[in-house]
Amino acid sequence: MIRIKKDSDHAIIVVHEIYGINKHMEYVCKSLSKYGFDVFCPNLLTRSTPFDYLQEEDAYLNFMENVGFENAAVTVKRLLTNIRDDYKKIVVVGFSAGATVAWLCSEERLVDGVIGYYGSRIRSYMETSPRCPVLLFFPQEEKSFHVDELLPALNNINNVEAHQMSGHHGFSDPYSPHYNEDSANRALNRMLVFLREK
Repeated sequence: MIRIKKDSDHAIIVVHEIYGINKHMEYVCKSLSKYGFDVFCPNLLTRSTPFDYLQEEDAYLNFMENVGFENAAVTVKRLLTNIRDDYKKIVVVGFSAGATVAWLCSEERLVDGVIGYYGSRIRSYMETSPRCPVLLFFPQEEKSFHVDELLPALNNINNVEAHQMSGHHGFSDPYSPHYNEDSANRALNRMLVFLREK
């Protein structure tokens, strides 16, 4: 687990992708800590080393067979319970599979906000009723579903604000071949406004 303490009364829990705590997650945690937040990133995998992006299929199978969205959400909720008394506000920020996990945590009273980047499997959990404000970012296109059809449904859910950004899945990851600097910066700026509002 990554822990970066800034003696803040606001914490962010970062939920990683199927790859584990890789350079991108380290980058996200360090970047968010520079804005004065305490940051936590639990390792949800059953291994200590992250998968490489070239191991996408293995990483996906490992996540689905050995972790799963619901079990990962239980782990994040346990962390939320453990740190809740130490903070005025806690926001969960997830990426890809981690965004779906963050979405599942949005029903908890322990959470003050949720931010999700390209959580394509959120579409499998549309019965979720967020108790806190939720900010979601999706790319123009996803391999497995039509973003254009999901966004209106999400924006009709109370507390949810969903945006479509230029680029592909992974647009905010500077280590990904799909990195889109403009979309990454626009999403970051909106996320920072959201974090200040919460």
